[in-house]
Formats: sequence, C-alpha cells, structure tokens
Amino acid sequence: MINTFTSYQLIARDIPKALGRVENQPMVERETKYYLENITKVKTIDEFVKNDRLFRYAMKAHGLEDMAYAKAFMVKALKEGISNPESFANKLTDKRYAEFVKSFNFAAYGELATVYNKAQQGAVTNYQAQAAIAGVDPTSAAVQAEVTYYLANIVKVKSIDDLMSNDRLVRFALAGFGLNDTEENKDIAKAVLEGGLRDPDSLANTMTDKTFVAFASMYNFEELGEETTTHVLAQRPAIDKFMRQTLEENAGNSNEGVRLALYFERKAQTLTSFYEILADPALARVVRTALSLPDSFASADIDKQVQLFESKLNIEDFSDPKELGKFLTRFTSLWEVRNPSSPAQTSLSVLFSQPVEYGISTNTLFAIQAMKR
Repeated sequence: MINTFTSYQLIARDIPKALGRVENQPMVERETKYYLENITKVKTIDEFVKNDRLFRYAMKAHGLEDMAYAKAFMVKALKEGISNPESFANKLTDKRYAEFVKSFNFAAYGELATVYNKAQQGAVTNYQAQAAIAGVDPTSAAVQAEVTYYLANIVKVKSIDDLMSNDRLVRFALAGFGLNDTEENKDIAKAVLEGGLRDPDSLANTMTDKTFVAFASMYNFEELGEETTTHVLAQRPAIDKFMRQTLEENAGNSNEGVRLALYFERKAQTLTSFYEILADPALARVVRTALSLPDSFASADIDKQVQLFESKLNIEDFSDPKELGKFLTRFTSLWEVRNPSSPAQTSLSVLFSQPVEYGISTNTLFAIQAMKR
C-alpha cells in the first residue's frame, strides 16, 4: 500500500487533474448536472432547504454535509446573513457557516441570491441609486435603456481592456459610483483594476478615497480574470468547492492523513493566527502531528497551546508554497510513523515510537520516505 507522503504527493502535484477525475465520476457528474439545472430556480430560503438534493450538495460543498439535517439551524444563519458582525453565522466559531451564508446570501440579495453577480446586478443597483440622487426617476426610459444595454453587454467583457474600450459600459460603471467618465477617472479606474485588491499596497488600497476600492471589488479582474462579469458564488464556485470536498473525502477513504494534508493545504492561505487553527479540529490535528504532540495536548489551556505553536512555527510560512510544502512533508511523514500504511512500514515506525523533536530535518524525512518506497 502506498504510504501517506507518496499518496499526498501524487494528488498535490497536479490538483486540477485530480479534480478532473472527480468531476468525471458518474455520481458526481449526475449530481452536479442537477445542481446547475436547478439552483438558479431557487428564489427563497424555504425553496432552498426544501429541495433536499440541492441543499445537500451545497452543504457538502462547504464541508457541512454532516449538518445537512439541521435545517432550522441553517435557516437561522441564512436569514440573519453576514453583513452584521453580530449575526448568527458570524458569531459561530466555525467559519464554514459564514462561508456558506456568503455563497447563498439571501439576506443581502433576496430572490437574486443564486444568480447575483456584482458586475451585473450590483452595478445596476448602484447606477439606479445614483440616478435617484440626481433627481432622475430610476424607472425612466432613459435609465432603463442604459440598464438594458449594460446587462446585455457586460457579460461579454472578459478583461480590463474589454471594459475600458467600451465607452458606454465605462460611463455606466463609473456613474454607479458617482464618477464622471473623464479621461482622468478612466485612467485611474484602469490602474486600480490592474492593481486589484489582494495586495495591501495596491493603488486602490492606498488611496484615501475608498470609492475606487469599491470599484475594484465590483470589477475584480485581477483576482477573477475573465469570469469577473459572470462569477456567481452560488454557481461555479460552489461546484468547485464540491469537487474539492469530494476529492478530499475520496482520499480520506484510503488514508485519513492524506485528507488532512489536502484540507490543510486548501485552508493554509487564509490562516492568520493559531487561534483559527485551534478553532478547527482538523487543522489543529495536523499541527499537533507535525510537532509530535500527543492528542492529549488538545485539552491544554488554549493560550498555552498557541504559545507553543508560535515558538515552533511562523503562521506566515503557511502562505509560502515552499514552506508549506516542507511543513506538509513533515506532517505526512510523521503521520505515517504513527499510522503505518502497511505491516512492512510498521517496523520502521518502531524507530520513532517516542516523541520526535520538531528539529528533525525535512531532508531526513524525505530519506525516510525513500526507504519506505
């Protein structure tokens, strides 16, 4: 049987290919087809939770499959939304619930929740609001003509250049933020979109006037690329989440250590503190294993756990692919020591039956894996 390290590497080296295999599985293909054909028909929270097939797909996509029975619980989270920091979902320690509500944001978008795209409906709402501020009836023929043109053409826009080359679309987009379509504003808008929002030092993020931050958020080409004007959280992103969850679940059926490694890899970029890790049992288990800590360490004082983690690891390293790779090599190797994949590997684990110090080098762990193969 293939050991943990090798099994993980076989998947991790080409995640898109692994996801493609998952997407072609008959059951997955069938459920995804049903989801795509029906999710856009859902207009209310009640319709959503009453369609058990759709709801279970959505819950699994967000790692909440085990909670699919708790519909009253989820209805409360959906009704309160996430705009209020004190809402039900935001107050839950497990952030998967807030992510779920963000994907199916009925509280903010109502019946448009499953089709909402910022660059489409969001831009129209802004434009109509600005028209009302200027004393123009949002339902007037002139406003409606611009809305109709915008919605018909914005979906064809696949890049910043596409947007900036269509004067009518640019004028509409800028007007939604109370900006005139002057050459200066167009130049700023283009530069803002090119810089995006992910870099704290980008143009938008360093401007005192946050209008352009909102503009870059609506037309987020830097992050979403050609899908910017068609990106709907309840559609393709939810499907992508479902595929990743299924990939990890399938891996876990053979080796739980591989599933944990894939899960940690997926979450790593978003981690900002060790308290977040401790709030997620799966993430915490990975770190404890990598540090050769016993499971009983989980019952220690939270602050003391964080102090120890901080003394051994840098949270920033999880955002560095190279450092993350070293960390997961350590985890998968030490998981194999604790949980041998085959009897032949059990004898090697005896050599490390006592707690292993974190100082053992990654090269040594690579050598151990080579010996096993």
